[in-house]
Amino acid sequence: DVQLQASGGGLVQAGGSLTLSCTASGFTFDDYSIGWFRQAPGKAHEGVSCISGSDGTTYYQDSVKGRFTISSDSAKTTVHLQMKNLEPDDTAVYYCAARERIYPSAWCQRRHPTLFGSWGQGTQVTVSS
Repeated sequence: DVQLQASGGGLVQAGGSLTLSCTASGFTFDDYSIGWFRQAPGKAHEGVSCISGSDGTTYYQDSVKGRFTISSDSAKTTVHLQMKNLEPDDTAVYYCAARERIYPSAWCQRRHPTLFGSWGQGTQVTVSS
């Protein structure tokens, strides 16, 4: 049974940093792409960054390139999202989600992503101006 547990959200000033963590269990990490998605108030879920469990290939949404870094630990149980130079527009509930047999770019750009894969609970990130 796929289980994903997200943590690390909080309140930070613009320009600050946060690191989110997603602890994964119940599936073969190499067979999945794991991603961070977010939902801002009144908006749809959007893919922020995704990583291949097999080879570490990554994908980033244009708005976060150069500011966010996704990585997985050597044990392949946790995916981190390091967020730097945060902006108020980054304010959202952040979710980690996994889907089997999909490239990370395809997973992150999936329309209506909540209809697919396995999702953890969200963690709130609030960036004040």
